[in-house]
Amino acid sequence: HVQPVESGGGYAQAGGSLRLSCVASRNIASINAMGWYRQPPGKQRELLAVIARGGTTKYTDSMKGRFTISRDSAKNTVYLQMNDLRPEDTAVYYCNEGGTFVSGTYLPNVRGWGQGTQVTVSS
Repeated sequence: HVQPVESGGGYAQAGGSLRLSCVASRNIASINAMGWYRQPPGKQRELLAVIARGGTTKYTDSMKGRFTISRDSAKNTVYLQMNDLRPEDTAVYYCNEGGTFVSGTYLPNVRGWGQGTQVTVSS
């Protein structure tokens, strides 16, 4: 079972930026959609943003304006640009590939999770 691979996490100060990368496990053109999630300490995993095969993007309302999802098909990679980071953005960030949309909501592929990358934001 091949998984997507995240990278780009690390430490940042409040107000700073990080860009996360997720290399898909197969040709990104064959993947219905890919999403970014995060799981803060002691909390549930939450959806941040999704990019569909056709390029359409969707964001959780609270992420709009600070986070941007994009992709480079030639590199089979999806990115999450995170700006104006806050301490509450501290979490493990996960990529999910191959989920589906049901009534407009992205449902993750249970076999499509990466191993996660830690982001820590200090005040």
